[in-house]
Amino acid sequence: MHLFYSPVPVQELNILDKEESWHCTRVLRLAAGGIIHLADGLGNLYECQILNADPKRCIVKVVSLTKEYLKRTNYLHIGIAPTKSIDRFEWFLEKATEIGIDEITPILCAHSERVRLKTDRLQKILVSAMKQSLKAYLPKLNEPFELKKLLIRKFTGQKFIGYCESGTEDELQKIYQKGQNAVILIGPEGDFSPDEITLAKKEDFIPISLGKSRLRTETAGIVACHTILLMNS
Repeated sequence: MHLFYSPVPVQELNILDKEESWHCTRVLRLAAGGIIHLADGLGNLYECQILNADPKRCIVKVVSLTKEYLKRTNYLHIGIAPTKSIDRFEWFLEKATEIGIDEITPILCAHSERVRLKTDRLQKILVSAMKQSLKAYLPKLNEPFELKKLLIRKFTGQKFIGYCESGTEDELQKIYQKGQNAVILIGPEGDFSPDEITLAKKEDFIPISLGKSRLRTETAGIVACHTILLMNS
């Protein structure tokens, strides 16, 4: 399947952007009459026929519409501190998208080593991962958000926070309730501060363990994401 992404609502006739047009006609060498699939990021997959294989302005026509059948009924939101090495954070975004995640919020904490992000570049990584894994849902990527402000936002579902303090927390798979929405907070390399942990607990975030090993930030995010996916599969 050749999967492309449309950032605008899909119509009967659609024009692929320059990057997608070039990939379609020059990289894949698809010609007029060829069949591709178009995802809108909202769960809709469209089978389309190429009408004009222009490398700068490829025009395709919708032939049929199918809904992605692997969409979960639960909603997964991970708030995670960006890593000092941007490559590691980008790796998390890519793999979390491939596994299956609904929303990602980069969180700014007391011990954060990175506070600036190029969200345009990160958005492209999400799109690429969605296409590579043949998904029709594009995760929502929020702008960086202060942890204290995120803690007080309303959320319907279970709320968890993972940190490396006592080692006596229950494992995520033991306390997460299958089918429930979940928001999971993952701290920076220096962990959450004691004040942040106390505040999270006051806002009903449940401390969790992600295993016996001490994990890097991006690894912890992937373990949390994969745990929720497996429990709802």
